[in-house]
This record gives sequence, structure tokens and C-alpha cells, in this order.
Amino acid sequence: MGSGQVTDWQGRHVTVAGLGVSGVPAAKVLHARGAVVTVVNDGDDARAREQAAELEALGVTVRLGDGPTLPEGTELVVTAPGWKPDKPLFQAARAAGIQIWGDVELAWRLRGPGAAPWLAVTGTNGKTTTVQMLASILKAAGLRTAAVGNIGVSLLDAVLGDEEYDVLAVELSSYQLHWAPSLRAHSAAVLNLAPDHLDWHGSMEAYAADKGRIYEGNRVACVYNVADKLTEDLVREADVEEGCRAIGFTLGTPGPSQLGVVDGILVDRAFVENRQKNAQELAEVSDVNPPAPHNIANALAAAALARAFGVPPTAVRDGLRAFTPDAHRIAHVADVDGVAYVDDSKATNTHAAEASLASYESIVWIAGGLAKGATFDELVAKSAKRLRGAVLIGADRALIRDALARHAPEVPVVDLDRTDTGAMLAAVQEARRLAVEGDTVLLAPACASMDMFANYNKRGDAFAQAVRELGA
Repeated sequence: MGSGQVTDWQGRHVTVAGLGVSGVPAAKVLHARGAVVTVVNDGDDARAREQAAELEALGVTVRLGDGPTLPEGTELVVTAPGWKPDKPLFQAARAAGIQIWGDVELAWRLRGPGAAPWLAVTGTNGKTTTVQMLASILKAAGLRTAAVGNIGVSLLDAVLGDEEYDVLAVELSSYQLHWAPSLRAHSAAVLNLAPDHLDWHGSMEAYAADKGRIYEGNRVACVYNVADKLTEDLVREADVEEGCRAIGFTLGTPGPSQLGVVDGILVDRAFVENRQKNAQELAEVSDVNPPAPHNIANALAAAALARAFGVPPTAVRDGLRAFTPDAHRIAHVADVDGVAYVDDSKATNTHAAEASLASYESIVWIAGGLAKGATFDELVAKSAKRLRGAVLIGADRALIRDALARHAPEVPVVDLDRTDTGAMLAAVQEARRLAVEGDTVLLAPACASMDMFANYNKRGDAFAQAVRELGA
């Protein structure tokens, strides 16, 4: 199975690794094309049995609780993105010279002739927001598009559905990129790089290399973050098509071949005539919602990809104005007694929390949860001067408390030793006690939520509910 489209699946033996949101559609698609499909899955719980029954009714073989073994006669493995590369199944496949594709690779190979090009986005933080902004800009230009990929909309559905698209705005995780060797985007962006998922990738170098795959074979633009040299290094290392350009985005004044900010205006010095001398106004900073620094960076990256696709400047402005961010992303909940309460529960790692803390001048910080191996010294040292107080919750709060003691000893800290459902209300009440008029009480946990909450959404909902109780 080479790198081009595969047209004849009849009788080919394909093993799908993992059920879940990508495995089930992949198995169905391949089975419908005549492949002999076997699904292997580590887990054997109620959800897995339900999905297995659905596939078995179609004639797909499913082996639950049997993830490590490579079924006999396998010619191709299609994996769910989250399966780690060192699994015995993959070692056996590689030893036998069998290719391993992810769901993104499968979608890429199954596109029909004349399929919509992909504008692709990855990065440690900001992917979903940037892809949604991009889709909003493309729609404002009158193009048929959708935000798809790691955002929760299956690429297989987008590629094989009845709807016709002019272009797709595609969010890709490092996992998905690892398993997508032949993907070639029209243009792509790496927003930023910070240590994340290192247990999966094995090292920061391997993580960065997987992110960098998004640039391979780009035709028009490789968009990078001027403030993050690692992203520019990945562009330099990429093997792109002749004529493809490196396009930077910056919160400062842009140089030629960059997009940036001048006097509160988002400007383009990349996709204009005579970029040595000219700049094109795209939108005002106030058109970005919310206009926090990291979100302006997201908007510039989205604008760069849209401009690479030939979108007019007015569509950038109209698309940004029409965009509403998802819940729990630096969302203003309420003002109570002159104090703003902001929910950024989505800030589940230190890199995201740092961007969030940089958005306000005087903060009472609510933080903590599951650290997932993270350290907090750098985050606290960079943010110390903005902190009026901190309220710590969750399983790994001691790690943050110790970092505060080392780098911000003068900041008052409340250590909440409780994990019950009332803990968030207590945290908000303590934050209110520490805050004065003009402050921002900011939930930017820098940690995952699963020690106390089902997910970051539930954590943000609990915060918003607690704030409403204060206001009442």
C-alpha cells in the first residue's frame, strides 16, 4: 500500500486497533469497501461490548481484551490515535513490514479526486480556538467549510459524507500526526510548543518532530510563531513544495512575510504586493473575542492560513467578529463587587495557564488538580508579580504551593484540603475574601480535572455556579 489513494479494498485484511470515536467509523468504512476487518481492543467494558455488538452485526470481527496480538494475515493496521507507538501490536506489525495508519491517514487516503484541500493546525495550546476562528473566516468569505479533526468531528465523516466542501479547517493532535505519514496540507500552522504528552512520545524531541510533520509537503504557507523559536525550527526542517513560504505571526510589529499588530490593528505583511513597504489592515484587536494576548496570537495564525488560501481582508474581520469561543476558555462569568470572575478551566497545563495569567494585571488565582508530571516553578516565577493571592484545590496542589513558597513567598495562599462537591464554592468564597476591587479571580488550574471532576467542562461549570451564588 503505497502513499497514494487506495481504490481497491476488496478482500484486504485490515486490523483496526481500538474502538472509540475513531475506531468504530474506520471499521465501518473499511468493511463497507469490502475489506476483511478485525478490531482488537484492550478494554472489555460495557461501552466496548456495546460498540462490538454494533460492528459484529455488520460482519466485523471484534476481539475485546486482546489488544497486544496481531491477527494472522493482517496487511494493514489502522489505529486509534491515542494508542502508544511502543505497543506490542505495533512492534509485531513493524517487524512484519506492515504499515500502520491513523484515522487521519485513512481519511487522507480515502479522499476522492478533486477533494477539498486541508488547512491544518497543531500546537500544544490554542488548536481548537484557532481552527474555529479559521472556519469562521472561511465562511465569511463565502466558502463551504467545516472545523474537523481532533475537534470532535470525524475527518472520515467530513471526507466521505454527502456534503461538498471548498476547504477544510483541520485540527490535528501530535498523536494523529504521528500516524499520518502521507498527509500533505495546502498550508499549516504550529501555534506553540511546550512539554506535553511526553509519556506518549518518549521525549520533547519526538513530540516536536511529530508536530512538525504537519508542514511536510505544504504547498503555499508554513505558518509559525515568531515568539516560539521551536516552531520556526520545524519549518526549516520541513520538506515542502517548491514556492511554499514561511509565514510568521507576532504580537509585535510584523516584518516582511509576517502578520502582527500595529496600534491595535491586526496587519498582514505577507500576502500583499511589495511586502517590503506595504501592510494590509485585517481587523482590530477589539474584533477578537476575548482580546487576551494568546487569543490574538490564535487570530493571527487563523488569519495567516485564511490569507494563504486567498481570502480577502474583509472576511478576516467579519469572521473574527462572528466567532464565539467555546465555554471554559478564558470566559468572563460575572463581576461581583468590582471583581471580575473568569473561567479558564480549559487551561489544563502550565503553558495554557501561563497565557491565561498573562492576560490580567492583578489576579487571585484558583489552581490545582492532577499535575500529570508537570512542574510549576517557571509558571509561578513568570506570573508572581501579577498574583494578589492563590487558592489551591485538588490532588497535586502541594506542588503549586511549594513553587509559590519558592518564587512568590509574599503571596497569600489558601490550601483547600477537600475534594467534595462543595470544594469549588469554598474556593470561590476564599478568592473573594482575598480580592479587592479591580482584581480578577481567575480559574486557570494548570492541571487536569479528573481528580475531582469528570472533565474540565464540569470543573468550569462548578466555578460559574459558585460565582452565581456569590452574586445572589
